[in-house]
Amino acid sequence: MSPGPLVDAADLPEWLTGLVKATAGLDAAAFTRISPPSSGTPRRASVLMLFGEDEGAEGPDVLLLRRADTLNSHPGQVAFPGGSADAGDDGPVATALREAAEEAGVLPEGVRPVALFPDLYVPVSGFLVTPVLAHWVRPSRVYPVDAAETSAVARVPVAHLVDPANRFRVTHPSGYTGPAFSAPGMLVWGFTAGLLSGLLSLAGWEQPWNAADVRDLDEALRAANSEVPR
Repeated sequence: MSPGPLVDAADLPEWLTGLVKATAGLDAAAFTRISPPSSGTPRRASVLMLFGEDEGAEGPDVLLLRRADTLNSHPGQVAFPGGSADAGDDGPVATALREAAEEAGVLPEGVRPVALFPDLYVPVSGFLVTPVLAHWVRPSRVYPVDAAETSAVARVPVAHLVDPANRFRVTHPSGYTGPAFSAPGMLVWGFTAGLLSGLLSLAGWEQPWNAADVRDLDEALRAANSEVPR
C-alpha cells in the first residue's frame, strides 16, 4: 500500500483534515535519512497513531503506551501501539489494529484508519515500520492488557505535546541526540519522538520551542519515571 490518505479528508473532523491531506506524496526522507539495507528483506511492522477527542476536551489527544521494563526489546520505552506483522495479517492496517487491541485493549470497530505514512527503517531492530494514522471515532477503555508487555497506557493531549515547556532534545554518550517530549510519567524519545515530531509539524500543530535545550537521556528518563502518570 502506498503512503497517503485512505479516506476523503472532507469526511473527517476539521482538526484532522490538514494532517491527512499532508500525507499525499509524503516521503520517508521527511522523517529519516536512514534507508533499508540494499541486501536482505527487513522484517515488517506497523504502529497505530491513534488520535481522538473526548467530548468537552480541549482538543485532540493521541494514544501512547509505556513498554514493560522486563522486555528484551526497547524495555521501558514509550511508543505508539504496534509490533511485527503476523502471517495472518492482511497488510499494515490489520497489523496496527491487532497490536493496539493486544497491547492497549483498543476496540478496532471504533477506529477508522485514515492515512498511511511512508515505511520507515529502524536499524536498531531491523524493522521496516509502516505508521498508520487513525481517527478514534468511538473511543474505548484502554489499559495494559498484559503487564509483561505494557506497563502504562495514556491518552496524551496534543496541546501538552506541543507546549514548548514539554519539548526538548536528549543526548547520550553513545552519540545519540534526538527529539523528546515529556508527558506525565513518560519520556517520549527515539523512533516514536522523531515520528511524533514530524507528525506535529505536518499537521501545523507545532509551536516554536527551544531546540537548544539538550538534556542527558538518562537524567531525563529518571525524572520521567519519578512522576506518576494520569
